[in-house]
Amino acid sequence: MLSRAWLEVDLGALTRNAAALGKRAGVPLIPMIKADAYGLGAVQVANALEILAPLAYGIATVAEGEELRSAGIERPIVVFTPLLEEDMRTAHEARLTPTLGCAEEIHSWKLYGSPYHLSVDTGMARAGLPWREMQSIAASLESTPPAGAFTHFHSAALDDGSMDEQTKRFCDAIDRLPVRPKILHTDSSAAIVRHDLSPWNAVRPGIFMYGVGSGATASIQPESVLTLNARIVELRWIEPGDTVSYDATFTARSRSLIATVPVGYADGYPRAASNAGRAIVRGKLIPIAGRVTMDMIMLDVTNTGAETGDVVTLIGDGTTHDARIDMASLATLADVSPYEILTGLRGRIERVYKGQST
Repeated sequence: MLSRAWLEVDLGALTRNAAALGKRAGVPLIPMIKADAYGLGAVQVANALEILAPLAYGIATVAEGEELRSAGIERPIVVFTPLLEEDMRTAHEARLTPTLGCAEEIHSWKLYGSPYHLSVDTGMARAGLPWREMQSIAASLESTPPAGAFTHFHSAALDDGSMDEQTKRFCDAIDRLPVRPKILHTDSSAAIVRHDLSPWNAVRPGIFMYGVGSGATASIQPESVLTLNARIVELRWIEPGDTVSYDATFTARSRSLIATVPVGYADGYPRAASNAGRAIVRGKLIPIAGRVTMDMIMLDVTNTGAETGDVVTLIGDGTTHDARIDMASLATLADVSPYEILTGLRGRIERVYKGQST
């Protein structure tokens, strides 16, 4: 019996989502499992994805790589955030592959004699060598050629022509390298969905694996991966005119039954869903009553037959699967990115894993 709140993570669905992207791209995967696999557990996700024999895993920090190595993950691990020079020795000792974007970084990494990927900035202006400046590091690349090279699309989900322009810039940059790297990759989840087959050697699936697609019109849709549940810990009747939660933004129009569940914005549920979000109780969609608070959310469960101890679903499929709260829809309601909700679901919520892929 799970008493407070828990995230149910379907690793089978996650693996099938990754496999669907791999089939569409036709090339090996570099699954992005940074930020603790978008909050779902990097070690558990990596172990589940091993069945797909990915080319490598993508992370953001050296500490994330060390955690994976300590858990027995032997596959290559690529660090996609630039490293400070003082972090390079630790990265090397953990057998991590950095992404480098200037002559100084390449010179520092040369001391270790280990593979790296060249980061090419084609318009994101976040990290990497600007595509116009390939000649500035020609000497460094000749003496220390990269094992791979990549860029990152800034608007892969938009049909605005930017992805094509960035691809052209990346091609121009690669053509100016003294040696063509063996591994080239550009495509995130949204880009994979838009392409038929990848023109490169690998793709980098991310949020699609975790159950969030690129909209209702996208060519393929992911399976649902996570469910956020909690239990009703208190019930109370309130009378017409009574208010609920901070700032008294909810006022009862009639006699109402209010349920309290012990999860709130400190657990990652968006406060912006106050008075607008929905939950599932006994197969019914019911409204949030008042402000979402740090540790608790109140729900109007009038006419549901709800009892203390009942399971409430805040994200995902209800226990009877006759109602569903979609992650992307919740993100739209709260005016935040679904990435923000996923990575914000805090560690104090227990993770429960099911559906290991076969």
